[in-house]
Amino acid sequence: MTRKQKRLSVIAGGLAFLGAATGLTFYALGQKASYFYMPADLTTASLQPGQRIRLGGLVEKGSVERGQGATVAFSVTDNQKDVKVSYTGILPDLFREGQGVITEGSFDAHGVFVADSVLAKHDENYMPKDVADRLKAEGVWEESKSE
Repeated sequence: MTRKQKRLSVIAGGLAFLGAATGLTFYALGQKASYFYMPADLTTASLQPGQRIRLGGLVEKGSVERGQGATVAFSVTDNQKDVKVSYTGILPDLFREGQGVITEGSFDAHGVFVADSVLAKHDENYMPKDVADRLKAEGVWEESKSE
């Protein structure tokens, strides 16, 4: 092998390694991606059993039910459709009815969304951007006048 051929084989090997590493990285990130849905979007979405998603909307008034221990059941709504959510854990301090919320998890066999994390707004003027944009587009939510 000449010196030029050795150099080209090292470069080709390096490019092949970088290509394989990039491909594996994108594959791994694609497997961990959580897609964002509003309750009305779920009627047209084709979700795989156990597929992780983010569900956003407002906590429906009168829907919060405290179970045994740290289990809480509530509904997330976008004023078109609502989805029952079950969560076991400590809820954020600002979690309450009528507030914006994003939950992350998957649906069980009974059609209940089992959340493993719940995010609520953190002050009087904040709503998660994805939720606020969708609710504004549907005319359900308006920003406060104090901003």
